[in-house]
Amino acid sequence: MAIALNESNFNEEISSWVVLVDFWAEWCGPCQMMLPILEEVSTKMEGKAKVGKVNVDENPSLAAQFRVMSIPTLIVFKDGQPVEQLVWVQQADVLEEILNKYL
Repeated sequence: MAIALNESNFNEEISSWVVLVDFWAEWCGPCQMMLPILEEVSTKMEGKAKVGKVNVDENPSLAAQFRVMSIPTLIVFKDGQPVEQLVWVQQADVLEEILNKYL
């Protein structure tokens, strides 16, 4: 299950592990398409990597901090540092392959 990330828990949640963070919004159609894909990745990567979601409407400072201009934007963090960024809808196997590079 994806973790709901916000300004108060973001740094703690990404500080260790490999974390895939989805920057999204409720009104965004492509973001809604990502929901089942992210759940699949979260299930397959359980115990190895985490999946988190940042609602850009509720957390605009996080979106600005990572220069999110389009959504969905997916950023992979390793030990608190962004290591890879993708924009738009991605397939589960692509996301798993990227996450496995950083494990």
